[in-house]
Formats: sequence, C-alpha cells, structure tokens
Amino acid sequence: MPSESIQRDHVDHVLELLARAPDDIDDFLSTLSGSDVIHTMFSLSEADRKDVLIALEAATAAEFIEDVPDPIAADLIEALPSEDAASIMAELPSDERADVLAEVEADDLERILSAMPDASAADAREFMAFEAASAGGLMVREYLAFQATTSAGEALNTLTDSSLDLSRFALRYAYVLDEDKTLIGVVRTKNLVNLAPATPLSTEMQLPTLINVGADLTTCDESLAESEDVSLPVVDDRGRMLGVLPRSNVDQALVEKAEDDHLKSQGILNEELRSMPLNTRAGRRLSWLSINVFLNLIAASVIAAFEDTLAAVITLAVFLPIVSDMSGCSGNQAVAVSMRELTLGVTGTRDALRVWWQEIKVGLINGLALGALLGIAAYLWKGSLGLSLVVAMALGLNTVIAVSIGGTVPILLKRFGIDPAVASGPLLTTVTDMCGFFLVLSIATLTLDSIVLPA
Repeated sequence: MPSESIQRDHVDHVLELLARAPDDIDDFLSTLSGSDVIHTMFSLSEADRKDVLIALEAATAAEFIEDVPDPIAADLIEALPSEDAASIMAELPSDERADVLAEVEADDLERILSAMPDASAADAREFMAFEAASAGGLMVREYLAFQATTSAGEALNTLTDSSLDLSRFALRYAYVLDEDKTLIGVVRTKNLVNLAPATPLSTEMQLPTLINVGADLTTCDESLAESEDVSLPVVDDRGRMLGVLPRSNVDQALVEKAEDDHLKSQGILNEELRSMPLNTRAGRRLSWLSINVFLNLIAASVIAAFEDTLAAVITLAVFLPIVSDMSGCSGNQAVAVSMRELTLGVTGTRDALRVWWQEIKVGLINGLALGALLGIAAYLWKGSLGLSLVVAMALGLNTVIAVSIGGTVPILLKRFGIDPAVASGPLLTTVTDMCGFFLVLSIATLTLDSIVLPA
C-alpha cells in the first residue's frame, strides 16, 4: 500500500490531468494497481469523480465500475450522461452489467437502457429478471457454443480468430447445442487440439452436468462442489442453454452475502463509503440508531420499576449486565444456527415450533450450567446464598428465553418477508436485556429477605 503522501500525489496528478489533458488520465491510471485506482477515485470530490469517468475510455471506466460494490457502481452510473453510462455498460460482462443496472433507480435505468443498443438493452432486461443470487443472476452469457456438426478444426479457428474479443468468454468448455439451443453435450476446449480437424464435435462430446436457471445460491454452491467443475451450463426448464455459471461468481456471491449480513446486523442497511454525501451516511445510520434508542428505553424502564430493590441490594446492579450479556451470547448462537439453516434450506419458514423445541433443550442444559457457575461466583464473592440463587435462577431462565428467541425470530421474520439479518440482532438484544433485568430484579424482590450480605 503506497504511503499517504504518494496517494495524495495520485489524486493531485489526476486533478491536474483533468484540468489540462483529460485524455491522458487513462494512461496514468493504467500505471496504478486496482486498489490504488479505487482509492484515488474515491478521494476525489463527487463532481471531479464524475468528470474523470466521462473523460476515461469506456473500457477503463468499466474496469473501475466492476471493482466497486454494485450499489456504489449504480450511484456512479446514475450521475453520468446517458451516452457515457451506456458506453460503460456495454464494456461490462453481461452478469456484472445486469447487477449494476438492477441497482439503478427506475428513471435513470430507462434513460440508460434507451441509450444502449437494442440487443444489449434487451439482454440486460432479461438478465435483470433473474434473482441476483440465483444461477440466472450469477451466470455469464459469454461462452462458446457450436452445433453438433461443427468440426474440431472449425472450433479451433473460432478460438484463434483475432477479430473476436474472447477475453471475457468462459473458454474452458465448448457447448454443443441443437437448432433450438437445447444443450446436448460439452467438449473440453483443451481436447480440441488432439482431434483430427475434420472430427465432428458430436463424436467427442460428453453429457454435461446442468443447473436450472432458477437454482438458488446454496444449490449453485452444492452443484459445483458435487460436479468438481469450475463452471456449469445454465439451462431453462426446457433444457435450452442460457449461460454458464462460473465457480468464481458463486464464491464471490457467498462472500458478499456474508459481508452483507454482517453489515446489516450492525445497522448498515445499504452500501456505505465515506466518500458519500454526509447527509446520506448520517441519515442511514440514524434511522437504525433511533430505533435502538426506543428499544433500550424499554429495557431501561424495567430497571426503573425496581428502584427500591436496587437501593436495598445495590450488589444486584453488578450482575445485571452479566446476566443480559451471557444470555445475549447464547441467543446470538441460536440466531447464527437459524440463519445458517435458512441459507442451506435445512430449515423452512414453517419449522418455528420444531426449532423452538430443539433450542429449549439446549437452553435448559446451558442455562443450568451457566447459572450454576454464576451462582458459585456470586457466593464466593459475597457469601450470600440468597444472592447466588437469585442470579443463578435469572441467568438460567434468561438463557432459555434467549435461545428460544434467537432460534425462532429469524424464521418468523423471514416468513413475514422481513430480512432476518436486519432485525434479529436488535430485537434479541433488547428482549434479552429486558428479560434479564426483569428476572434478576423480580426474583430478588420476591426473595429480598433471604438476601443477606455480610457486613
């Protein structure tokens, strides 16, 4: 990673070129690594970044657009004139083009599509109809397709034709289609050189492993793992070939999903970079934090309702965060398992009762163990059997509650069309805090006379 001064020099040089020789920006950016280009571009003001994108060759701009998250790329494209945006879109691979356009606002989308060639626009519209995290959304349209009567020599001539740009094609396999574009076989391209030039592909092709265009991300991952191929042909319900699903696209989608879920759990609901307008960034975060204020006020109100108990046995205040935090940890484990099972398809939206019962059993065992440990610690510290029983019972019961909520809430949220990654975290935290505070203080209130602390 270059030093801050070197990175600042990059930015200054781009601004200088933008002012006096915009056509030279391409050559300068080609000397930088991909990460340096991204850092330089996002160190520019929004207006300068737009001007640089317009000044760049469409292919160079497309390389940059391809390296940034799709929602950010969409924001950049929306700001450009229609012709410039359309030119950049034309340089992107078919799958990436559809992913970016899917994030573009409706009015800007129509404006950009209208400026694209009819065939490219139609292809993009068809691509965008597929779920982003499905075989259709992850496939590429650039692949080698031949008829069964095509000879090995003719196929090799296509591969070596200098007039064709095959740089973005999936070249490991040649796919053999009939007249209706139904996939009937596949040939490894490396095997073509060993064949007599006149050999028809039909004599060398093998039956392919197929994947349906509607397959979800988990199915795509499992199908590729089972086939041990680096890509799979994607077909519709009638067996017609639509594209190729590369292993790299599936791996990238899995990583992005994990990152997205993590960000959502922390209250970052949309892609955010610090180069975005301040009001946008602050507003997105504030919408989440404002909800948390009210949720925490609910939890705090439980403590306020037991002020007399806390005043009588102030030591209880030490154990309130321990009970809520330990229960929250147990609940988060249950959330993680449910999220994973939902992703794998092991658990469905109708399995809430089954999941709840399974978590109850785990919660009882772990609640007893954790409660006993905390009770022993409380007794060793204060020498009060009453105090140790209160905190032990509170932690044990709250653990059962936490795993019940953690296990079932993601399933129920998904059933009602709410993203579990967004809502599970704050809901679990607030409820476990509230229940933990209530259990400690209510049990202590009922057994106040038994809590005798040594002088």
